[in-house]
Amino acid sequence: MRSLLVVFSYHHKNTEKIANAIGKVLEAQIRTPQQIRHEELQEYDLVGFGSGIYDGKHHQLLLDLADQQPKVTNRKAFLFSTCGVPAFGMTKELMAKNHSPLREKLLSKGYLIVDEFGCVGLNTNSFLTLLGGINKGRPNAEDLKHAGEFAQKLSQ
Repeated sequence: MRSLLVVFSYHHKNTEKIANAIGKVLEAQIRTPQQIRHEELQEYDLVGFGSGIYDGKHHQLLLDLADQQPKVTNRKAFLFSTCGVPAFGMTKELMAKNHSPLREKLLSKGYLIVDEFGCVGLNTNSFLTLLGGINKGRPNAEDLKHAGEFAQKLSQ
């Protein structure tokens, strides 16, 4: 299965760490949204879209990329993210809510969303810098293990 991960990660490279764990299992290429040609996504059997969560949604570059995609027929995709807000951990409900804008855009283009993954990440935004941030050390080895397990299920 030919796989591609489109990831935008810049603050602490939280999502890049998750992408690397998933990409290793899937033997996937990893690119940023800026490196993607629109027609290129159709060359892959499976495409993963991931970024940190900003104001309750994926990064705008991923949302813009999804908007610019041509209609496809039953192309497989998955979503992944890291989120710095939930110091108590990532819930399925919060992940689904955060992923909703990107999911809806991709579904409207004809993509089949086969699964979704999310975990917490270090957050040092705003006043949190004064505290040294929240979710220190995340994603951690356990998060990366879960990301690899998630990818393993995708490859079956």
